[in-house]
Amino acid sequence: MGKTEYLLGASWPRCGPIKGVDASVLASKSVGNGFEWHQSGSEMKGKAMAINSPATSVSKDNSAATWAGVRVSRARQDQLGYGISIGILMLDCHIPFVPGDVGNASTYDFPVLFQRVQGATGDAVITRQDSAITPYFVEAARLLEAQGVRAITGDCAYMGAYQAAVAEAVEVPVFLSSLMQVPLVVSMLGRHQKLAVLVANGSTVSDRLLVPVGITGALRDRLVIRGLEDKEHFRSVILDESGELDFSRMETEVVESATQVLKDEPSVGAFLLECSDLPPYSHAIHRATGLPVFDWIGFINYVHHALVPHPYQGFF
Repeated sequence: MGKTEYLLGASWPRCGPIKGVDASVLASKSVGNGFEWHQSGSEMKGKAMAINSPATSVSKDNSAATWAGVRVSRARQDQLGYGISIGILMLDCHIPFVPGDVGNASTYDFPVLFQRVQGATGDAVITRQDSAITPYFVEAARLLEAQGVRAITGDCAYMGAYQAAVAEAVEVPVFLSSLMQVPLVVSMLGRHQKLAVLVANGSTVSDRLLVPVGITGALRDRLVIRGLEDKEHFRSVILDESGELDFSRMETEVVESATQVLKDEPSVGAFLLECSDLPPYSHAIHRATGLPVFDWIGFINYVHHALVPHPYQGFF
């Protein structure tokens, strides 16, 4: 939106005048991807003369405004629900998503919206990062955007191969891969430390995935990538899609992998879990290794906090 200023009832995009609200005393000023309402004087002469007014606010696309205790809301065309901050692109797969998984709605303290991507099978995305399905990712992302989500993520970090195309196609923030956290986490570690990354299939991690999410050169050299494809239950559930998950068995395999990485590479200073199915086991990894564990749910919560900041209350 830049710094374009709008006058309610005169140039308010898409909605037009609102009955019962005096346009002479309201103006909006675009702020990032949203809007903020401010009181103004009657002599605005076609331009918003904004001053601070914490009692007034408006949603990012002007569908709902609160001013002086009066709430005015307008429906968005073809939108089914409201108040959803995060949209999640989903693989076309047959995997049970337990609490803590990106694909389980009860994982979150806020509403999320899921959208399956046509043709995005495990083979197409995890194994091949098939560029032929890029249009389907774009289409699915636009559907989420049309339903009012404020940011879009995915349920497989190998979707990072489609990050650039999707980000260019929509107007909301896009973070399709948990691996986008790598530069941040590595910057937290000393130069002598490495970051262990547990991935669904280590044999298919290539530049097709890493380059689009900014992992190249010296940064890539700081990673210890450990695939879980050799773990019997993990492979059965996640890669072969057997449809049945034994939580205890899965936790044991994941923790075994993490502790083995630490034995093989004592310089590891933190873990990052690539796979969206691994956050349920973050606590167990931390308990077994004593190291920080970064996962996809923490990433999603971080972005949600940026989209819906909480006011702080207390005393000074």
